[in-house]
Amino acid sequence: MATADTTDHTARIPRSRADKIFDLCNYTILSVIFLIILYPLYFIVISSFSEPTAVNSGNVSFWPKGFTMEGYRIILNNNDVWRGYGNTILYTVLNVAISLAIMIPGGYALSRKELAGRNMLMLLIVFTMFFSGGMIPTYMIVKNLGMVDTIWALFVPSAASAYYVIVIRTFFQNTLPEEMYESAKVDGCSTFRYFFSMVIPLSTPIIAVMALFTAVSQWNSFFSALIYLQSSELYPLQLILRSILIASQMSAHGSDAVVDPESIVEAQRYAELIKYALIMVASLPVLALYPFLQRFFVKGMMIGSVKG
Repeated sequence: MATADTTDHTARIPRSRADKIFDLCNYTILSVIFLIILYPLYFIVISSFSEPTAVNSGNVSFWPKGFTMEGYRIILNNNDVWRGYGNTILYTVLNVAISLAIMIPGGYALSRKELAGRNMLMLLIVFTMFFSGGMIPTYMIVKNLGMVDTIWALFVPSAASAYYVIVIRTFFQNTLPEEMYESAKVDGCSTFRYFFSMVIPLSTPIIAVMALFTAVSQWNSFFSALIYLQSSELYPLQLILRSILIASQMSAHGSDAVVDPESIVEAQRYAELIKYALIMVASLPVLALYPFLQRFFVKGMMIGSVKG
């Protein structure tokens, strides 16, 4: 009761003028930083709906000029874009499922003191964060495994992240009390049952964070597809958008088939329209989901931190 009275009394203490000035300065600085970060994204949005000539001449600042949907029409009427969306969604789901199936049990095993040789395993895992075989040896391994020009080449070689495994291990060490494991063993609970019946239900935060980070990484990835995929039917969205952008820029700079100056100018206009529209098409799904997943991003910054 005394604690409640003290809390109420503290809440009623009026803030001093210095405190209010300090809060005002904080809000002002944070608002300026927010606007600086937000404006580039806002500029891309309004530029994707503006005439390229207005954008290039610097007339587009806060509102679209010469409103047009031509860039989006060109992109969304391309069947390859829709196929790329489907491929990317499939690759993202598979990558998240495979990565979690490897990293969650691996991180839990490394968190157990009774695991023989866990320090040596951690040393090997950390070693891979600083040294790797390189692109050519990795490509040779993928080729020898018969995964070139298959969807498995996109996420199997990178299914487990050393950094994520360390974060997961730290989460288990700091979150799961040893007494819970000992009580389960006394009751005759096996290791597998303890993991699936008690560890997994209590690991929702780390599972959600790792799934989110892995999904965003896979969605934005295109380099692995550029190296390993040869069939255009397997291309993810990012690689298809890259191909469209390169093709539009080549047309804008002229070729044997485009020699008329007016045609070159028109091609440059379409290239500018497509450039900003491509950014929005590729980023829109992540931007739409971010407000609902923001708390997991924030939680991801804290998971794995050392308790003081």
